[in-house]
Amino acid sequence: MDTGRLRALISSELPELVAFRHDLHRHPELSYQEERTSARVREELDRLGIAYKAGVAGTGIVAHLPAANGSESRATKGAHGSESRATESRATESRATESRAVGSVALRADMDALPITECTGRAYASETPGVMHACGHDGHTTILVGAARVLSRLEERPNPVTFLFQPAEEGGAGGERMCEEGCLLGDEGGGLGAPVSRVFGLHGWPDVALGRVVTRPGPLLAATDDFVVRVRGRGGHAAYPHQTADPIATAAQIITALQTVVSRNVSPTDPVVLTIGRIGGGTANNIIPSVVEFIGTIRTVNPATRRYAKERFYALVEGGARAMGCRAEIDWEDGYPVTMNDPGLTEAFFALARDALGPERVGLVEHPTLGGEDFSYYGRHVPACFFMLGLLAPGADPATTPKLHQAEFDFNDDAIPAGVEMMCRLAMGS
Repeated sequence: MDTGRLRALISSELPELVAFRHDLHRHPELSYQEERTSARVREELDRLGIAYKAGVAGTGIVAHLPAANGSESRATKGAHGSESRATESRATESRATESRAVGSVALRADMDALPITECTGRAYASETPGVMHACGHDGHTTILVGAARVLSRLEERPNPVTFLFQPAEEGGAGGERMCEEGCLLGDEGGGLGAPVSRVFGLHGWPDVALGRVVTRPGPLLAATDDFVVRVRGRGGHAAYPHQTADPIATAAQIITALQTVVSRNVSPTDPVVLTIGRIGGGTANNIIPSVVEFIGTIRTVNPATRRYAKERFYALVEGGARAMGCRAEIDWEDGYPVTMNDPGLTEAFFALARDALGPERVGLVEHPTLGGEDFSYYGRHVPACFFMLGLLAPGADPATTPKLHQAEFDFNDDAIPAGVEMMCRLAMGS
């Protein structure tokens, strides 16, 4: 692919893409509520004449752009509503073209926002009370729309491309539902076009310098398991604690003991995080309550460690409650799996990125990060590679730059060109 022409195409689309992101940022929507966002994406696909299926996993979209050898026309308009209605001539052309290709390259973006009140002060700040794009999914969606715009203008596309606009990454496991509903399986399995043979995704990263891309083979992000614990005791007067079984004291002992899972049960070289995010109980200063509840999460990158941490958690919680004369109820939710990058596909990513951006703009993530991502579900079905796109502006202090899930965070528009370029190159060259 000619670098000059590719970047010129991206540059010509950039003003509209920035405006598109600002529109999404102004109108954020929570998981499985991305109706307006989905409609805006469909408007773009209709304008480009790219076939799609809407209503996947609720508000998700699967779109498809066939391969082209320069003599064949681009996709014909005709995909509307919840089902793709591509014309028969286009379908025939698509099948003929894709019969010469080895599977489709899938590119994924997530669309949902977070229940956070925005404090950026931007002119395009959220107009939805208590909801904002604090994780940059507006940027991810914009980049994928940008890739669709640019790729649809190219006369030569060696690979068919599947675009996955996914709902509910923020705890809703939208990626799992997309896979269950056949987004990777092509026409025959509930998706669109040729079956997917590899998939790429990105996340804007405020700790990485603007214009850089980084990743690693193997585990990149953690498995995310969540829990709710209710410690039930016997309440009573605060002046007579000997007549009670105090669930507050018991919960405090349990929470302290749980940190030994990290410090004493797992190797120091095996990353594990156990965090209690909230604890509550009681109604007055002179009453010992009968129940205390605490919630939290465990993050691991090793499947065996994930199983062992759960076993130790149950033993410490249940045993600690019994030892203090109480009992514990545990609601455990198996969360997202480890985001595991296919080694071969990741090496191909590195080679392509170094050639396109230069070695100085490509980096290796030394250790997995303990955040989680439901991109992990795609990697259970086909080889997958997830990477971080740098957002940190030149001269900015990483210590004071707003981070993901903070009320002051905003996706950096200057990162859009590099994100679009990488998605286009991965679609063309992987």
